[in-house]
Amino acid sequence: MSGRVFSRASMSRPPVAVSAQGSTIVDADGREYLDAAGGAIVVGIGHGRREVAEAMAAQAGRIAYAHGSAFTTEALERYAVAVGERLPMTDPAIYPVSGGSEAVETALKMARAAQVARGEADRTVVISRWSSYHGNTLGALDLSGRRPLRKPYEAWLGRFEHVSAAYPYRAGEPGSNALGTAEELAAELDAAIVAAGPRRVAAFVAEPIVGATLGAVEPPEGYWPAVVEVCRRHGVLVVADEVMTGFGRTGAWFGVDHWGVRPDILVAAKGATSGYWPFGFAAASGEVYDTIRAGGGFTHGFTYSHQPTAAAVAGEVLRILEAESLVGASLVKGAQLQALLRDRLDGHPAVGDIRGRGLLVGVELVRDRAARTPYPRAARLIESVVRIAREHGLLLYSGSGNANGTDGDIVLLGPPFVITEAELARVADGLREALDAALAGLG
Repeated sequence: MSGRVFSRASMSRPPVAVSAQGSTIVDADGREYLDAAGGAIVVGIGHGRREVAEAMAAQAGRIAYAHGSAFTTEALERYAVAVGERLPMTDPAIYPVSGGSEAVETALKMARAAQVARGEADRTVVISRWSSYHGNTLGALDLSGRRPLRKPYEAWLGRFEHVSAAYPYRAGEPGSNALGTAEELAAELDAAIVAAGPRRVAAFVAEPIVGATLGAVEPPEGYWPAVVEVCRRHGVLVVADEVMTGFGRTGAWFGVDHWGVRPDILVAAKGATSGYWPFGFAAASGEVYDTIRAGGGFTHGFTYSHQPTAAAVAGEVLRILEAESLVGASLVKGAQLQALLRDRLDGHPAVGDIRGRGLLVGVELVRDRAARTPYPRAARLIESVVRIAREHGLLLYSGSGNANGTDGDIVLLGPPFVITEAELARVADGLREALDAALAGLG
């Protein structure tokens, strides 16, 4: 290979992936890797599904592209109806785009359009949480609260507000920007809305369960009902970022389903097409959709929004999830994976917490269990764990800076929902072995 591609890989010459099936990826040298990360917590239905490729080819053979300003397509209209039956909203409408960051940008503009249509043009403020991740375009990055990602671009950021992370494990620690109870978090959000000024806040955006930045952290009991009540009281739209948690990842169709929350706007991507096609969408409740339409419509668009082949792929993935009961499988296998991890890692001196729902499972690494002291960033512990695991054929997803914005290491596991029991055991064993080897390397 020429190496003329900007690489996202940590190694200078990443292996060349040539095929995949189920939970396994194979490189050009014939080496197999167990994909315990589902790529970037993307693959739900498993790699190598021929029926998805066939649906893709069939749609592309009929019509691969028609600009959304001129046409709609049967594939797109059919998908909107089918996915609407699973969305936790009344009479939803979707705006399809090419991925999670575009979907978040769309949701931000959608919230603004709805408030303007309501006659609330002064509502320009959007609030999210520290230690969150909502995408890498400038608007989505500004919304995000992950400091290491923001740092190179801070001069371009600053239009959005942030409140504390819902992170009980590190609540109140210096630099964590975290609180641990629903009452504290709801009161802080209420105060932030009031401080912004009367009728100034347009929307509150949050992940139902925090994925990449904190490692499958659930909010404290009562959190979601409490913050929804605060938002409703102030006329603030609730936006659920389900890019990582949607389409069965947490053992429910959407993460907010665990708390019976019905957001005004919902953002999805990743699992919607299980990685087979770049795709995402922002969904508006029927009330928000009708408000925007009555107010003159939605000024927005991308060249590859409303893409018919993407819709055909998403429709086939949705069919497979339903036909094979894979959302339920995620719940059951997630419980099995956590049990295996606790068997291998409970009491391990470097494991502070094991958490998550469904097949979104996080393991937080620490230098001192009792004090929850993180390893310093300079130790690069998580990089060593990921590298050693990969050398032994196990792919992990990781994060850092979770403890205070600089230090902290997490492993995030999100394998395909078709992973077998034997493969789940390999994940738990492989993580333990990679962690021990990495710690031995640190001395």
